[in-house]
Amino acid sequence: MSTVPTIIVLEGDQTGQELLEEAVRLLAPEVIDLPLNLVRYDLSLENRRATKNQVVREAAIAMREAGFGLKAATITPETRGDVGSPNAILRKEIDGTVILRTGRALPGVETIGNISAPIAVVRMATEDAYEAKEWREGEGAGEMAYRTTYISRKNCRAAAEFSFILAKQMGAVVFGGPKWTVSPTYEGLLKETMDEAARKYPEVPYDPQLIDAAYALLFGRAHRPLVIPSLNRDGDILSDLVLALYGSIAGSESLLISFDENFKPKCVMAEAPHGTAPSLQGKNVANPLAMQLAAGALLMQMEDEAYQRAGRAIREACLECVAAGVRTGDLGGTAKTTEFTDAVIGRIKEKLAPAVAQ
Repeated sequence: MSTVPTIIVLEGDQTGQELLEEAVRLLAPEVIDLPLNLVRYDLSLENRRATKNQVVREAAIAMREAGFGLKAATITPETRGDVGSPNAILRKEIDGTVILRTGRALPGVETIGNISAPIAVVRMATEDAYEAKEWREGEGAGEMAYRTTYISRKNCRAAAEFSFILAKQMGAVVFGGPKWTVSPTYEGLLKETMDEAARKYPEVPYDPQLIDAAYALLFGRAHRPLVIPSLNRDGDILSDLVLALYGSIAGSESLLISFDENFKPKCVMAEAPHGTAPSLQGKNVANPLAMQLAAGALLMQMEDEAYQRAGRAIREACLECVAAGVRTGDLGGTAKTTEFTDAVIGRIKEKLAPAVAQ
């Protein structure tokens, strides 16, 4: 084994922080039998305000150097002029290019429309509506709201190319796309890069569809795995819908990925796709599955095969617990948060015990 990997642990708010701790429990050396350097940064709303977001910038720099981050859900204040969401800062500082969210069937959990194959949404992580300049002019009924947005060929190409690489790994179809007929100059840029990637990877099935048609055809096409490249705003909406189709938005991890020049991940931040769930705080009933899958996915991104094996063990243990009926209330079960984690830890140890004995 080479150097011990470092994971930057980004602490958050409310139930998000509680679930982060449940994920960190799986990374303990006595569970995975491997060492990890866990370096913590407090990204709670209170500390972000106290440091005027400096802690977020420092965490981003550390994550860029380490290559790996595990983030809790954080509060985004709604008041203009407040610290805002840390996500935009993190994405910019690590050059995060895409957000990957993959909906997958959970054993024994009913899906909508009987979908069984996985659906991965590859969302551009920056640009588009989330970096728009906005303003208003006029008064009364004549008041007009404006905004200007942009997307770059660089980021479009990364989303498109990564989609085809991922589809090749998954045995999936690259499906969907932007509304390029209505917006051939702006949204057409993503479609152009998708077409270019399709020519580069002719072995990958390619089924481009306008974004509205992609929604309409989603159930009909989901008999086999799909990978859907999307603009930032489209992907934000689509990924929430896709994850909900599999029974719970807490059933999958979310990965923010930056790439090198060959589209190989160079920095990955894993998190749950859900929010801070304040109504569940302190009750020990929230589902830790997404955060724990995020921890496993992070290990699977590491080069050392031993950590990859541990990451697979975490994912398999999580899903096997669900299959065995160890489920929190959102999945129709009665298990407490900590009970689910205890069960997962037991299965991880069983899975890794033969490898340790060798």
